[in-house]
Amino acid sequence: MSAEERRALVFGKNGQLAQELVRTLPAGWSVAAMGREEVDLLDPASVADAIGSVCPNLVINAAAYTAVDKAESEEAEAFALNQKSVEYIAGYLKDHSGCPLIHLSTDFVFDGKQSHPYSASDPTNPLNVYGASKLAGERAIMDVGLPNSLIIRTSWVYSCFGQNFVKTMLRLMADPARHELSVIYDQIGTPTWARSLAEAVWTAGLSLVNGQEDSAPAIFHWSDAGVASWYDFAIAIQELAYEREILKRKIPVKPIPHTDYPLPAARPAFSVMDKSAFERTFDFHTKHWRAQLAAMLDELKIAAEQNS
Repeated sequence: MSAEERRALVFGKNGQLAQELVRTLPAGWSVAAMGREEVDLLDPASVADAIGSVCPNLVINAAAYTAVDKAESEEAEAFALNQKSVEYIAGYLKDHSGCPLIHLSTDFVFDGKQSHPYSASDPTNPLNVYGASKLAGERAIMDVGLPNSLIIRTSWVYSCFGQNFVKTMLRLMADPARHELSVIYDQIGTPTWARSLAEAVWTAGLSLVNGQEDSAPAIFHWSDAGVASWYDFAIAIQELAYEREILKRKIPVKPIPHTDYPLPAARPAFSVMDKSAFERTFDFHTKHWRAQLAAMLDELKIAAEQNS
């Protein structure tokens, strides 16, 4: 099959990653991005119709229930989308297609008790319903045994699209009625620009499609490089946005422990992931999260100026 004939099917088209996947589409590929309007991922027949209509060379599942706190009271809904729909996708691909699958998962499958970066083989122990439901989705792929499938765990994703930590901080910092901001300092992870994640996904996807032999399902980690607390992240957002005149002023940002900002869902205290296996396998390397944040803010400023 020639490169010109290659097609990708992306589930979760309205999410941050899916929008970046469309924007970073490799040469010689077309993409069909589907959301709730096009496919009901909780209906096996709808999943089958969607995949069958596209006849893809690669499926990327970026659809997920991601409302971490809301999942604590909507456990059934979280598991339905994060586990059952994954089972339907993987099952159809194994029985009818043989097409490779890349499925996105999360650092929240870990409990955060480790003090060094998590490798893909480290024991999982999610602290909340969201993490448990995403882990169940991973296990669904493993149980189906879909060859040439990859699970990519990522963390703290942000972009110019949708709602995310960066855009929330910018909104709060720009609020003239707000003169101070408190941000949690004792939860450590790595911010990840959805653009770099999309490029990593495509790199892995092309490797899968070009592979000559079936391989067992595998799990990899990908985020941007470096380490940060939510407080560190917020400080960087304000500094870089102020430099770019996205923010017209600076306000004090106060570090607080997570106990001062209780949320329904517990979070891991440490969820930095080891990306070295991904880098070795696919010859694709991370960039520091602060540089990626600067690039995203540059893009955000350009978009704002074009729309003004």
